[in-house]
Amino acid sequence: MDKEKEIKELSSLLHIEKSKLEKMDRRYFLQASSKVAALAVGLTIANSLFGNSTQAAEPEFKSYPFTLGVASGDPLPDGVVLWTRLAPDPLNGGGMKAHDVPVRWEVSADEGFRQIVKHGVEFARHQLGHSVHVEVEGLDPNSIYYYRFKVGSDMSPVGRTKTLPAFNTDVSRMTFAFASCQNWQTGYYTAFKHMAQEDLDLVIHLGDYIYEGGISNDGVRPHNSDEIRTLEDYRNRYALYKSDTNLQAAHAAFPWVVTMDDHEVDNNFAGLIPSTYEPVEQFIKRRADAYQAYYEHMPLRRSSLPDGEGMQLYRRLAVGHLVDFHVLDTRQYRDDQANGDGRDEPNAESMDPNRSITGDEQERWILDGLSQSKTRWHVLAQQVFFAERDFKDGEGEEVSMDAWDGYSANRERILNFIKDNGISNFVVLTGDVHNSWANEIKSDFKDQNSANLGVEFVGTSISSGGDGSDINNTTPVILAENPHIKFFNNYRGYVRCTVTPETWTTDYRVVPYVRRPDAPIATRATFIVENGKNELKKIYDVPLTVTSQ
Repeated sequence: MDKEKEIKELSSLLHIEKSKLEKMDRRYFLQASSKVAALAVGLTIANSLFGNSTQAAEPEFKSYPFTLGVASGDPLPDGVVLWTRLAPDPLNGGGMKAHDVPVRWEVSADEGFRQIVKHGVEFARHQLGHSVHVEVEGLDPNSIYYYRFKVGSDMSPVGRTKTLPAFNTDVSRMTFAFASCQNWQTGYYTAFKHMAQEDLDLVIHLGDYIYEGGISNDGVRPHNSDEIRTLEDYRNRYALYKSDTNLQAAHAAFPWVVTMDDHEVDNNFAGLIPSTYEPVEQFIKRRADAYQAYYEHMPLRRSSLPDGEGMQLYRRLAVGHLVDFHVLDTRQYRDDQANGDGRDEPNAESMDPNRSITGDEQERWILDGLSQSKTRWHVLAQQVFFAERDFKDGEGEEVSMDAWDGYSANRERILNFIKDNGISNFVVLTGDVHNSWANEIKSDFKDQNSANLGVEFVGTSISSGGDGSDINNTTPVILAENPHIKFFNNYRGYVRCTVTPETWTTDYRVVPYVRRPDAPIATRATFIVENGKNELKKIYDVPLTVTSQ
């Protein structure tokens, strides 16, 4: 097809004026073209799910079908999403026949299921890997419930979940944890074992739930697969990760709110641009398959079902008058990283006001949400380092082009909005970097005497990076060059936050090793942020004592 004909067809399909398409550069032309390919994928899924009713068949399993456990997520005051996936042969495509299967579900007010409050039947759809997503409604606010699934004679494990407090009500306290980055090969998920034993209202996962790469030479529990690229590849990788009993326990203990970063698709991808050379048409299909597999394995609502435009992941959760969580997607809509990838000095491209890590629509959504919020605390739950972080010793700067430093104008617009509108108690939650950090967010990072506009808590990895340490070789330089960074630690674990109207308390929970199982857990440091102060107060900081391994 010649370019003139392709422009005409794209103009018709995407409702974009022909003159605008002709003026697009190659990157944006390819993005527009990709919408057609993605649209075809989305329509295929939608037609099979919501077109003619699918013939249900009686379940027949050669082995136990609930091998991947159960999960709940995206809670509301009156409901929650329940998830499972039928997979009697999980590492080989699931082992299910090519038809839909009815699955019964129950929600009870007690663990013994003597007080069943909701029940029904939901189909495990062949088109969606025989995953099940139940959007339960009509529950009581701020209440604990138990749930389970049944198919044939097989019963799933029992999960525990909790609804959010009612909208526009006073909430005296909530506790949640956030985590990210759980490379199967580099360590055990011991941190999830400890997380499952916490007293939490919610868990937030900030991305890198799986890793797409091939076999590692020094993996402590290697998989037997090259880099994944197809839908079945992604399904098998999720099945491997979700076979971990500690991860299953954490999912079964609390409702989760999830968003993806890059490794769920391709390391450091940007929008429709892969990190390494890959034909754009091939990457479009790969990304669509990755999004579908992510949906199939997460407790997400139908509003997040991938379609021709991608996948809707940014969304909001309100915890009464206490907290608004603005959950972001900083991969799907971002411009390509400036000056290639990795680290570089700030440059004309990285500071270009037309470049964005969120995309224009999501940026407007963030600002609208912040301006309309009626809660005490305002949280961005997102993927990559938000505060400025200079890696270079002495004169000059070197920053990450993959983080907000590579899209500094986008960050500046958000911070200027917060400053101009007098928004206080702004908190950013971050994953990605496999270390723990605590940062004060300055109105001007070049002037350490400028006002604090908020704080950022960066969580370490669950296992990525392998065994950790208290500090590493770059720690002294980074702390010296960035006085607004108040804490660093290189052990693995997760972050626990307790929020009241008057204080935000953050505990960095770490394990001394992950290359072998059953490590103990300890609180490495604790910070408090007082209402209206926008500054970090360290109240506990004790180096971890590591016994001989």
